Amino acid sequence: MDFLLNETLSATRQRVREFVDAHIIPAENQVFAEDRAGKRDTLKALQARARAEGLWVPHLPPSLGGLGLGPMGMCALFREMGRSPVGAKVFNCDAPDQGNMDLLLMAAKQAHQDRYLAPLVRAEITSAFCMTEPAPGAGADPTNLRTAAKPVTGGWEITGRKWYSTGARNASFLVVMARTSDDPKTGATMFLVDRHAKGVTYVRDIPTFGDSPLDHVEGELTFDAVKVTPDDVLGQLGEGFKLAQVRLVPARLTHCMRWLGLAERTLELCRPYITERQSFGRELARHQLVQQMIARNVSAMHAGNLMTLHAAWMLEQGKHKEAKPYSSMAKNHVAKLLCDVLDDAMQMHGGLGYSDDVPFGRWYRAARAARFADGPDEVHTITVARDWLLGRLEVLV
Repeated sequence: MDFLLNETLSATRQRVREFVDAHIIPAENQVFAEDRAGKRDTLKALQARARAEGLWVPHLPPSLGGLGLGPMGMCALFREMGRSPVGAKVFNCDAPDQGNMDLLLMAAKQAHQDRYLAPLVRAEITSAFCMTEPAPGAGADPTNLRTAAKPVTGGWEITGRKWYSTGARNASFLVVMARTSDDPKTGATMFLVDRHAKGVTYVRDIPTFGDSPLDHVEGELTFDAVKVTPDDVLGQLGEGFKLAQVRLVPARLTHCMRWLGLAERTLELCRPYITERQSFGRELARHQLVQQMIARNVSAMHAGNLMTLHAAWMLEQGKHKEAKPYSSMAKNHVAKLLCDVLDDAMQMHGGLGYSDDVPFGRWYRAARAARFADGPDEVHTITVARDWLLGRLEVLV
């Protein structure tokens, strides 16, 4: 692996960092306040600036207005965007839209790319990915899928229930995973469903531990004999589980990239406080236990960065299957380190850290979901252990 960014990518990364520092971070609170009031003025202004500066949808090919970065390039830029919870949204790289764009680009028919992908790229609409179901349906084990698509004259009827469908309330369309046969490998199919199609009911916003800014509201929906045509199949019949893996492996890495950026900013915010605040006769930064926190978190961030880069590099080499356990390692490690960094930041700030005068508590509430989003810790642990036991995982690459 070559860890040096080429000159063009290095310059683009610096531009994104400067954009985040100069424009996004100062406007964070305003964006959130407007969002609570049902407005998007500041966000839209930031998005227009990002588009004007050529930093719009950088993960997409130039034909769609992007930079055609590839996974390694995305690592460089998404880390910088992730330094603000608003960052990815400003550049139109936020989940779930970013992953859905990639999925549509790869598997959607031209008609659906025109209908859904093009306006999604322009940020005129949003989308949702509907796979997770309330128990006993699909969760950590996707083979528990209960939502079913029944063949009928002219296509299919989808019936079932989904939840934790991020952004589903305001989405224009849904990517819905439904069972089309009992085959354990080819029994699921993805369908593109209009959010307001007859039979689609938005049940509720799910109240969660964390904040739900912008389009990150978790939704619950029901599908009651929702009719779709054969043309609404995404990819091919029976490719649902396959496409889910194709989508989820890089999606885990893009999460890691953003989380690393937020972890870095968290530690940066700690520096002025611990170097100025005195306790027991000296600055906090001179106490060994505080230094231990800093060293532990810096080392964990560096390790997570290398894990993410390595898995992304494998994807660029076309080693999608081989990259899966490495993406699991990265996802588990980075999700936990983000929680640890935020927890230590609160500890170092004492009572101030527990207040909303600093952002650590708000960020932690959202970050805690990282340990089960896109697969809980335990599933990724099983993947890593299984592949090592089968001799498919090299530790010293």
